[in-house]
Amino acid sequence: MKKNYLDIIDPIHDFIRVYDHELSIIDNPIFQRLRRIRQLSGAHLTYPAAQHTRFEHSLGVMHISSQAGIALREKGFVKSYDIEILRLAGLLHDIGHGPFSHLFEEIIQEKKISHEDFGKEIILKSEIGDILEKNSFDKKLITKIAFGESKFQYLNEIVSGALSADMMDYLLRDGYFTGAEHAKIDHKRITQSLDVNKKKLALERSALYSFESMMHSRYQMFKAVYFHKTVRAAEVMLLEALRSSDDEFGFSTFNLNEFVKLTDEHILSSLISSKSSKLKQARKFAQDYQNRKLLKCVFESILTSRKNLKKIKTDEIRTAISKKSKVEETEIFVDSSVTPSIPLAPSKNESKSVILTTHEGGKSSAIEMPISKIPVVSAISGFMNILRIYTHQKNRKKVEIAAKSIIGELE
Repeated sequence: MKKNYLDIIDPIHDFIRVYDHELSIIDNPIFQRLRRIRQLSGAHLTYPAAQHTRFEHSLGVMHISSQAGIALREKGFVKSYDIEILRLAGLLHDIGHGPFSHLFEEIIQEKKISHEDFGKEIILKSEIGDILEKNSFDKKLITKIAFGESKFQYLNEIVSGALSADMMDYLLRDGYFTGAEHAKIDHKRITQSLDVNKKKLALERSALYSFESMMHSRYQMFKAVYFHKTVRAAEVMLLEALRSSDDEFGFSTFNLNEFVKLTDEHILSSLISSKSSKLKQARKFAQDYQNRKLLKCVFESILTSRKNLKKIKTDEIRTAISKKSKVEETEIFVDSSVTPSIPLAPSKNESKSVILTTHEGGKSSAIEMPISKIPVVSAISGFMNILRIYTHQKNRKKVEIAAKSIIGELE
């Protein structure tokens, strides 16, 4: 009897089982494109092994979503069909990511578009949706769960949120490939301890320590890897190149046929081979990125509250530093890296609480615990904002002196 699945070897999960209907999506060129989009954009220039892509991360999210679904099925909350839907939502949650992952997101957000908008279009209006329908799946429901918009809140939260398969896989995978020791999380304990209370995803109280540890790991990964000053130096260069060349290439045009061609290397080669005189700086940045000739960080300030964000107008800071240092504005780069310390809920609001359940002596109870009451988590809650000033080596001293003077006054 022919088996209807294959097992893919994976360094994080050992084996990821993929069924025939999922394989038909994975083998489609639109999904295969994710092999050519690095998960951590420019981080490989600091952590050389961080070459992993959105492709294997998507398989990992499908795998953990499946484990979470199985745990909830054993507790009577979901059926086998729900697990199939969850797996597909996890598999497709990143299908709309553009080149250089979250960097491209920073560009398209300026036009009020997100990778989720592209993702919805791809699932609903491309061959991916046709494959789903051919296999008798509801592509609209899968789209809603993948992007946190279905009426089944607990299913949304399995894919994205503070207890999500997405976060569990990226922390494990990013930690493994960067070599960072911060991302050791007990994802199996968390998935086995998932519960449902009033249609919301909950966690058995006995797994609270594992949840605390995961939140702390995420916080440390942002500080040590995602917002590392040299990682951001490479990314600032790419952002400048993408912004200044967008009119020429239309990278962020909401056109599905063009979008699915975009990959990391496609963007770099387009920039480097451009002959346009307008793109001189963008071309140079792309070449320097490839050759790891990175901008230098001359000033850094870590802000912990959102209030300080309103005071920071990067264009004004850039102008002030330029005047004081006598260095051209085009040679000075102000980077404000911001993230909520606790992951956002599927609704895109900050997660404020976690539901904890207890099952003892045949009785069950649940409490909604504010994050502010969880010691380790409350200590890091709020916003992490790292303000940095970058410039070329030749301007280093002048810009450093000016930045310390000007931003010192703001602080």
